[in-house]
Formats: sequence, structure tokens, C-alpha cells
Amino acid sequence: MSKLRFVDVCAGAGGLALGLQAAGFAPTLLLDKKQVACETLRLNRPAWNVLEMDLLDFDPAEHQHTYDVDLLSAGLPRVKSSATVARAETEEELRLLEAAVLLAHSIQPRALLIENVPGLVDSPNFEDVREFIRKELEHLGYRFRWFVLNAADFGVPQDRKQGVLVALKEEYFAAFSPPVPTVTHHVPVGQALRRSMAARGWPGADAWAAQAVSVAPTLVGGSDNRGGADLGPTGSKKAWERMRVNGGALADDVPGPHDDVSGMIKLTGEQTALLQAFPQEWQFAGKKTARYRQIGHASPPPVGTALGRAVATALNS
Repeated sequence: MSKLRFVDVCAGAGGLALGLQAAGFAPTLLLDKKQVACETLRLNRPAWNVLEMDLLDFDPAEHQHTYDVDLLSAGLPRVKSSATVARAETEEELRLLEAAVLLAHSIQPRALLIENVPGLVDSPNFEDVREFIRKELEHLGYRFRWFVLNAADFGVPQDRKQGVLVALKEEYFAAFSPPVPTVTHHVPVGQALRRSMAARGWPGADAWAAQAVSVAPTLVGGSDNRGGADLGPTGSKKAWERMRVNGGALADDVPGPHDDVSGMIKLTGEQTALLQAFPQEWQFAGKKTARYRQIGHASPPPVGTALGRAVATALNS
């Protein structure tokens, strides 16, 4: 059976695309407007067709190979609720969401997959957005489902809830079911990071891992316009404190054999990538803050794999 083909917009560091590839999909195009994200994609998958361009400027007529693909996927920048409507980014985030849906008019994929915030699924704050999406998709002959997944249920050592929209052409919809959890026990931070924490011979690695028995709070990449690399808002930092992790900054390396680490430790960017369940060999372009932002904004690959398999089952039915 030939591989299913997909176009991935707002591809970022490639988490969703990497997951879809593992589910048997082959990308015809990956699009992102950030140079550093495109560098990351090309660094890891030189054969992928990567286009550095804003989704709002993308014209599929200039890229004929994007037509009639099996799947259009989008791990879009997180939309914000009305509580933060004053933020300048909010309008652009909503425009990107609308643009991804409108792209289905020209590309005509058999399936559409959009991943974003959980509130997009059922929050009253996004009722107008959902109504816009409903009208567009029904006009094009799609049926769709909204649902929420937690990455921890798919082996990712992180409490990361994701709102998901899957739309399929009428003839495939009845065969679609949202993914079910692939693990019965969540992976704690200590288990996920013990080996990396001991990589330079730190004798306290095992003791640290033994007390880090919770999954990580949601990693937040933060805004490109302000701030540095940290592990999230105040609530997340308190959760990290309970695992003896300083969530206010990242380290350049893990502790060595003679380092005195009697209090809090800092994670490295490479370790946060492990908490997103990226393969250990996946490399991120850019400086430390740019690398972490790509990681924090990414969709964990195992979630993409589970979603891809669910969509593939429907399309191959």
C-alpha cells in the first residue's frame, strides 16, 4: 500500500510531522514562516520539501504538488481567549487558524487535522471560531469531530492537553475514532530524564530521579517577542520545585561528577526535548532560547503518531 501524502502548515520544529511520518504518512510540503524552524526541519530531514513562508501569504496554485493530498495538518500557534484579547498576537493567531481551514478549499485533502488549545474544543470564548469552522467544513463536504487529548496518555512524560479537530470527507468519517491511550501508566520526569541526568557522572542522578515521580507540567515556549527560556508560568514553576527543578532558567549542561547540586537543578534544552518525546537524535537549530521555544511550542511526536494512525485507519477503510 502506498504511503498517504500530507501537507503540514505552521510545521515548527516538526513534532507533528515526525509523528505523522511514523504513522505512515509522507510529507509533500512543510511550511513555516520562521527561519530557525525551517533550519531545524532541513537539519533533520534534508529530503523533506520545506518552504519558509507565512501561511497567510501561501498560494497553493504556485505549489501544484500540494493539491489532492490525503491530509492537511496544522499545529497552529495557540489561540488566546477573550481574557487576553488585548494581546497583539491574538488577531494573527486567529487569522492563521482561519487560513488553515480555508486552505482546504484549494488543496481539497481527504482529511484535515488541526491541533491547538483544549479550550478551542468547547469553551464559550471560542464559539464564534467553531461556528466559522463548522460552516466552512460543511460547505466543503466534510464531517468533523472536536476532542481533547493528553500527551501523557501516549507515553509523553508531560501533562499536556491538546484540543484537536479532525475533519474527513463524508465517505470516510464513519470509520474514524479518536485515538485511545497507548499507555496504562504515565511516565514520570525522573524515569524520562534519569539517564541524561547521569550522562556526565553526577552521583546524585539516581536519587534525584527517584523523587521526580510526577509527569512534567506543560512546557510553554513563550512569546518570540519577550522573555527568555524558562519552563512556564508560576504554577508550573511551583510544580517543578516539588521535583527539585528550578523552572526559571535552563542549564547549558547536566551536572558533572564533582558538582555540588544540593538544592535545585536546572534542566537542559535537550532534556526538555525528551519531555516532549522527541527522538534523542533530533537536533534543533539556533541559540539556546530559540531552541527551547521550538521545543516548547511543538506537538509531541507520539500524539501525532496516534492521530495519524486514527486518520489513516479511516482513509484506508
